[in-house]
Amino acid sequence: MAKKENKDTTDKVKVTGAKKKAAASPPKSGEVKGPKGTGEKKTVSEDTKKASKTAIKPTAKANAAKGTTKRKLPKPKKDFPEENSASEKKTTAKKSSKGTTEAKKAAKPKATTTAKSAAKKTGVAKKVTQKNSEEKKVDPSKTGKSVTSDKKKTTEKTTEDFTSTAKGLADKVIPDEETRKALGDTAKAILPDQKTVKKTVKKTVNKAVDTLLPDDEEGAEKKKTTAKKGSARKSPAKKAAKKSEVAEGASLLSEYDVHLFREGKHYHLYKKFGSHLMEHEGTQGVYFAVWAPNAEKVSVIGDFNGWDRQTNPMKARNDESGIWEAFIPEAKNGSMYKYYIRSHNNGYEAEKGDPFAFKWETPPNTASVVWDLEGTWNDGHWMKKRKKEAQKAKPYSVYELHVGSWKRKPEEDNRSLTYRELAEDLPAYLNEMGFTHVEFMPVMEHPFFGSWGYQVTGYFAPSSRFGSPQDFMHLIDALHQAEIGVILDWVPSHFPSDLHGLHYFDGTFLYEHADPRKGFHPDWQSYIFNYGRNEVRSFLISNSVFWLDKFHVDGLRVDAVASMLYLDYSRKEGEWEPNENGGNENLEAISFLKEFNETVYGEFPDIVTIAEESTAWPMVSKPTYMGGLGFGQKWMMGWMHDTLEYFQEDPIHRKYHQNTITFSTTYAFTENFMLPLSHDEVVYGKQAILNKMPGDEWNKFANLRSLYAYMYAHPGTKLLFMGAEFGQRTEWDHDSSLDWHETNNAPNRQIQETLKALNRLYKQEPALYEKSFESEGFEWIDINDHENSIISFLRKGEKEKDAIMVVCNLTPVPRENYRIGVPDKGTWAEIFNSDAEEFGGSNVSNTEPVGTKPLPTHGKDNSIALTIPPMGVVYLKKQ
Repeated sequence: MAKKENKDTTDKVKVTGAKKKAAASPPKSGEVKGPKGTGEKKTVSEDTKKASKTAIKPTAKANAAKGTTKRKLPKPKKDFPEENSASEKKTTAKKSSKGTTEAKKAAKPKATTTAKSAAKKTGVAKKVTQKNSEEKKVDPSKTGKSVTSDKKKTTEKTTEDFTSTAKGLADKVIPDEETRKALGDTAKAILPDQKTVKKTVKKTVNKAVDTLLPDDEEGAEKKKTTAKKGSARKSPAKKAAKKSEVAEGASLLSEYDVHLFREGKHYHLYKKFGSHLMEHEGTQGVYFAVWAPNAEKVSVIGDFNGWDRQTNPMKARNDESGIWEAFIPEAKNGSMYKYYIRSHNNGYEAEKGDPFAFKWETPPNTASVVWDLEGTWNDGHWMKKRKKEAQKAKPYSVYELHVGSWKRKPEEDNRSLTYRELAEDLPAYLNEMGFTHVEFMPVMEHPFFGSWGYQVTGYFAPSSRFGSPQDFMHLIDALHQAEIGVILDWVPSHFPSDLHGLHYFDGTFLYEHADPRKGFHPDWQSYIFNYGRNEVRSFLISNSVFWLDKFHVDGLRVDAVASMLYLDYSRKEGEWEPNENGGNENLEAISFLKEFNETVYGEFPDIVTIAEESTAWPMVSKPTYMGGLGFGQKWMMGWMHDTLEYFQEDPIHRKYHQNTITFSTTYAFTENFMLPLSHDEVVYGKQAILNKMPGDEWNKFANLRSLYAYMYAHPGTKLLFMGAEFGQRTEWDHDSSLDWHETNNAPNRQIQETLKALNRLYKQEPALYEKSFESEGFEWIDINDHENSIISFLRKGEKEKDAIMVVCNLTPVPRENYRIGVPDKGTWAEIFNSDAEEFGGSNVSNTEPVGTKPLPTHGKDNSIALTIPPMGVVYLKKQ
């Protein structure tokens, strides 16, 4: 990606030089209030206080029992019950004693009757006792056996009397059943029963009990079924009340989801966060979920509520995850919305787009859009083939394309093609040209068109400038049916400062580092993700999985990897902080990139990830278990720079720069390299590829044909930016179409024919792709002919018979009887010649197969004598 300053269409922040410290604060314009500072004491909001008061004063409800009275519990004067004063406690105690007196009054008539009855029984018992005492005074010596018998009878009688007395006392102390019921009814009038308390608590604190103790899945399903059956019989008023009640319990997030999210291990957040159409308890609506842990208040504002901040407040989960949820029956597919966020951080306020939105308004409008991603796919054959051939070596001839400027409609105010219009033209063109893949520069929603898509605000949405998400799916589907793979540029390295985007999301540096030494990018005036934060890692990796899953994408090219790997990237001394080991490596970013590759290859082993990495960082495209970053391929930036530098030299001076064109082979097999001639090389005064070539018109095109022929023969996969395939003469302009009219000129059309032939050979000849990443697939024949600027080498496949000899003459002087050493005896035939007449060349060629002779050359026992065309490259294959 080019080092381009962000030009926001909304609010923007410019940070340069000594102003970097100020960059840590968000823009203070539009709907933003604050921030007033950091480190100040957080206060409890009025909303919070009000909620606390409501939660502790359930309304007393008297039972319907006869003889009871209605009472209310005393209202606390403080915000929290434990703060009540001693005087309040006395008042409460006084009221409680009053209640007790009333209870006594209610029970008095029955109690008096019971007491009299008990006293009567006690009097009878007393007389019986006195009589028994008198009888005990009889002299036993005078009575004999009769005395003993009488004594036994007396004892039995006394026991009976005592039992009767005890029962009387019990009746007096313990009230009967009727009295107990009267006392119970009175108590219920003073203290409401559990059912009443629970109902009141649910009403005053938004069903907090149900949130803390949710029903099991079976119970919830029964509720849902019952609600659905009964919904038709409810009045409009009851239905509206039911909708409000339903909104409280809706969620797509389980406890396990939240756990994975907080651990940084949830890779499918797009199924849980954002906006989702759903039915909850028989009610249709939209579920919203957003992560804003430092928010004091979050609400959903949209066209369904007049963009009112009070109508649809969100509720924070009670698990300290920082996730806010809401279910809104009034929202529907196509509804526009944002999140209003008021932060704990000094009252900062902003209206943010949804980080997980599947669709956005067309810029410069900035609202998110509720959208159903369901679509119809007809690429089953491609997907099966992709899976079957996942582990096989295959050609990658990639056409890099910017959706907004490939073709335009001049008759319609020069507008860009839509996704569906591209689907009509692009697959057929790529097939005609012979490319195997197309790489789209970022299609994710971005506010500033001039950023080319590299300043992303809508990470989960294809840009609405060109159609709907389903329209983009249709384009990919059409490409797959035409046997064309799709690679997307993906930007996890930075994001812009636009107010509606990720920056300062909840009034804090949530997605980015707070320290500008790690969180602000000086080249692009943008913000760097905090790769050490688990939730941010989950967000980014989920985003990569999203495009592979929902859009059937075949690969991701990761932008600006070098800027992620180094803490001192594009920074001066003192502008960066070393890691814990004292080095300049960004350990958190390294860990993130490894996890990203492990995840996507684990779920989609038949895709490819490609790193745009411009340094000598080791093992970028090696497996993580070997200590690598785990990418499938890496852009060979060194090859691109060296090759373009060499071809810009006047041919007469190239003999002094032979090492420039050959140096890449010294490290060509340290990585799985892709050879790019990308968009970065045709902008900002660098000129179009054609105009980098020296000489007159004929020599420019001859050099360009030789460059492409050398590129396709060099080890590695290939990438070419749009327009270069027909030799566009002007630099790329994102606001204009490619200069397609130039294909009416013979030289430009003949460049197209050259590319067609090279792509056809590349796919047909296994030696050109089977061992692209292995040293066994390449062998120098001669690297030392500086004077003639000629190099020659062999490309090898799995089978010896597939070997191809490549000879490059990079001066405009033809060479005849030029002897080349070959490995074995035999006959070699020319299968490609960049100087052929059909390509616009002088048609100097080897028209007949050339046989070997036993003349030692280049360390070989046998050799052949060739005619090498001026400024030309020839491929030969053994017959």
